[in-house]
Amino acid sequence: MKRILLITGPPRTGKTTILLKTVEELKRRGYKLGGMTSQEIREMGIRRGFKIHDISSGREGWLAHVHQSVGPTIGKYRVNLDDLYSVGVAAILSAIENAQILVIDEIGPMELLSAEFQDAVQKAANSPKPMLCTIHYRTHHHLVRQLKCRKDADIIEVTQENRNRLPALIVHKTTSLVENPH
Repeated sequence: MKRILLITGPPRTGKTTILLKTVEELKRRGYKLGGMTSQEIREMGIRRGFKIHDISSGREGWLAHVHQSVGPTIGKYRVNLDDLYSVGVAAILSAIENAQILVIDEIGPMELLSAEFQDAVQKAANSPKPMLCTIHYRTHHHLVRQLKCRKDADIIEVTQENRNRLPALIVHKTTSLVENPH
């Protein structure tokens, strides 16, 4: 069975929205999920940064922001490696121990700047638990290539035509991997 579901597609096709709808439905059905999600933050219609969220504890932090004073740069953003570690990596490691289903949004250029994030993703992939991830469309990082080549990984490409039915499909695939929601 394909237990690692990698959701990908061009920017702004709805990868995170699909993942969040899937997470919401799985939680509604009683499954215990853990991991991290990211959210674009806009001010007056202009994207200013990205927040990360621990879906189990509710903790939040900044992944990147245009006014972040330290950290590596990706485009106009500086990546907050401290929050990525204390919120994102901690959420993934906790999920490996405590959740039935692991969630990582997203495995992309900003997150992959952190060796600790890479290690946490590798540990999650090597766990026996189902894993739902979004991956950046054009990332050629060795970790993403490794994930895509795994026999237990399924790559789901989001298109305009399929995006409305993907949450139900992903819920179905995921629930077939987990025996009991409680």
